[in-house]
Amino acid sequence: MNWRHYALLFVIGFAVPYLIAQYQTLPGYMDADYYFAGGIQLATGKGFTEPYIWNYLSDPQGLPTPSHVYWMPLASIVSAIGMWLTSQTTYEAGRFPFILLSACVPVLTATLAFELSKKRIVAMAAGLLSIFSHYYAPSMPVPDNYAIYMLLGTVFLLLALRTQKWIPFVLGVIAGLMTLARSDGLLWFGLAGLAVMWKSTREGQTLKEWFSLVIPSGILVIFGYLVVMGPWHYRNWNLFGSFLTPGGARLLWLQDYRETFIFPASELTQDRFLQTGWDVAIRNRQDALTSNLSTAIFAQAGLFLIPLIILGLWQIRNGLRVKISVVGWLILFVVMSFIFPFAGVRGSFYHAGAAFQPLWWAAAPIGLESLIVWARERGQFRDQYAPVVFHSVVIILMMAFTVYLVNLRVVSTGWAEDDVIYAAVEKKFQENGISPIDVVIVRNPPGYYIRTGRSAVLLPYGNESTVLLVADQYSAKYLVLEKTNSLGETQDLYENPAGSPAFVYLGEVNGARLFRVVLRPADG
Repeated sequence: MNWRHYALLFVIGFAVPYLIAQYQTLPGYMDADYYFAGGIQLATGKGFTEPYIWNYLSDPQGLPTPSHVYWMPLASIVSAIGMWLTSQTTYEAGRFPFILLSACVPVLTATLAFELSKKRIVAMAAGLLSIFSHYYAPSMPVPDNYAIYMLLGTVFLLLALRTQKWIPFVLGVIAGLMTLARSDGLLWFGLAGLAVMWKSTREGQTLKEWFSLVIPSGILVIFGYLVVMGPWHYRNWNLFGSFLTPGGARLLWLQDYRETFIFPASELTQDRFLQTGWDVAIRNRQDALTSNLSTAIFAQAGLFLIPLIILGLWQIRNGLRVKISVVGWLILFVVMSFIFPFAGVRGSFYHAGAAFQPLWWAAAPIGLESLIVWARERGQFRDQYAPVVFHSVVIILMMAFTVYLVNLRVVSTGWAEDDVIYAAVEKKFQENGISPIDVVIVRNPPGYYIRTGRSAVLLPYGNESTVLLVADQYSAKYLVLEKTNSLGETQDLYENPAGSPAFVYLGEVNGARLFRVVLRPADG
């Protein structure tokens, strides 16, 4: 591999997400909406605060409220950097760093593949597979953690084998950055410790000798982690009296995904969980196990690559990088299936699994190479161009799969079509005399803020009485019920908009029905 190969991968790696981004005028889903909106707050000097609430797990007291108490801030920081550099708060400015980071993914993936195989064709194939990344491709250009996680995970694996004394510190820094990106980045803090322990193991050494190697390295890992995460833990301590935010622990007691949006969140307790019954809990975890297996097969392995990835991992099974990745992935799978099943099913397993993707993409062409060697030993495919042909077939197959998915999810159906209506909704509200300081209850508060600049809070899981409680707590005067409302508890109000004295029906905009809240809980 030389610089021309890496330059080619960078150019193609930039061109593909850039082209996809031309069909994406908005982030497209609430996670990316949230990160982009957080970037706007930072870029405009408002710090880690937000004028919207998308869940009530940490008991927000009012607006504005402290930001990133559930989702972590690194993606917002990266988005804000794009805005600072361009002196704009447009979506194009906020997403540009992510397109640039996406272009770096194939470069590092190829570097990892070359270190594992010492073959240029394997490295180039792995880099191209990371560009045509099937299910991941539509989300690579948006403000989210996919490219961040892929890059940090790859750098972690590239450095894990090195023996310099400062490596444990850097592994701790990387684990800290991954935790600053996603709370499940704590897994990589554990993997850094595991890497230190494995690397410190020597044949014939005594336990005392092993500890003399592990303890100093472990201290460096912890120090590196705290350099990044220490300030954030200190901020949480000042806000909540604990190093971690209170909302995450409440996720342990969910018996239905919709309870993520429950109000008040204090209802999520161990007693309530147990009253619902273990049969429900077991069934939920069985469903999560099935769903996460499906994610692993279709989204992470791209279906067609599964046998090649498994074969490739087997070929390099004794390497420290493979051991770290397989153990880490298995831990992630178990945690997202049995401890946080709803988070796992709703995307956390898919998101967090992005950190391992570069190794899977590197393993696939290694597996293909081993098949070619096996066939040649039996007198088949002796032609010198056979490896090029087979690798090209796999890449073209994944390219076609990626084009199909991008067309299906982005081009033909319209990206972020559910959130496009918010500008029209805001216009309708303004025709009905809404004040600039009035708060709206809506399905996607950060998405509404992006489109309108207006403060918004989440439509809670519950009935009309719950909506009134939220309206009273956060002084919300208007309500938006969308046709795509996934919570379903306010379906009667949507179907019979004039049937409740607590809400004045204002009209409909593109399937969304608009109301003014006129009755508070105390009035009833």
